[in-house]
Amino acid sequence: MEVLLPRTLDEALAIKAGRPEAVPIAGGTDLMVALNFDRARPPALLDVSRLPELRQWRRKEGWLVLGAGVTYARIVRELPEVVPLVQAARSVGSPQIRNRGTVGGNLGTASPAGDALPVLAAYDAEVELASAGGRRTVPFNEFMVGPKKTVLRPDELIVATHWRFVRGPGSFSKVGTRNAMVIAVASVCLVLDEAGHTVRVALGSVGPTILRAPDAERFVAGALAAAGWWDDPRATLPAQVAREFGERVAAAARPIDDVRGTAAYRRHACGVLARRALVWALEARRAA
Repeated sequence: MEVLLPRTLDEALAIKAGRPEAVPIAGGTDLMVALNFDRARPPALLDVSRLPELRQWRRKEGWLVLGAGVTYARIVRELPEVVPLVQAARSVGSPQIRNRGTVGGNLGTASPAGDALPVLAAYDAEVELASAGGRRTVPFNEFMVGPKKTVLRPDELIVATHWRFVRGPGSFSKVGTRNAMVIAVASVCLVLDEAGHTVRVALGSVGPTILRAPDAERFVAGALAAAGWWDDPRATLPAQVAREFGERVAAAARPIDDVRGTAAYRRHACGVLARRALVWALEARRAA
């Protein structure tokens, strides 16, 4: 197996154009597991971990642009205001994994259990892809097309993801079979957009891709509007709203039974996590 060591993004893209079979590796927290268990044996690895263009993030005209090589540890340190993403980053593996793992790696692996992915879905993020021939941007909801399947072409690399800043509280939470280093059995990201008077909910590990819950989103946004909550966070929301919201979120799940949990448990967990996330968001805005 060859290991290719480009020094710049342009050099990496030129290599990928000539060697599309070369598999990118950054933190290696997913890929090395596959290699160690002989589940994959690519003819070449393309080391993108040292490319400076992928290790940057910036704010630009109301958008956050996050390079594919920014690690989870840096997200926790440098982006505290993006609460759902920080919460997801903190839940990834161990400190050693967070020091190596990247959002770009989560995107490339495209597992429905990827912790960062429900956050990107809830923020309506875009994924920036590059090849020697140019760049293109794909909406997140079009990027994943199945379990560990994406629209990434053989000659392309993931270079960044970006989304508009959203003013309002949000959270990421998940459940698993233990408290530390857990692969999600189910996960939920909720974001309240105060400017747009909308609610966004994304579910992980309960379908072939990351799922949204549009019926639940519309229901709770309408309930908040009817209660006058968007204008006055001290307004009282009927108790049954959170319960019905959780039920509608659970209904959006498309889980399966596997070694980590049953479909019934996953669906139930989504409802509980969504209900808690809504309560947390209402309390956070009230306290702000």
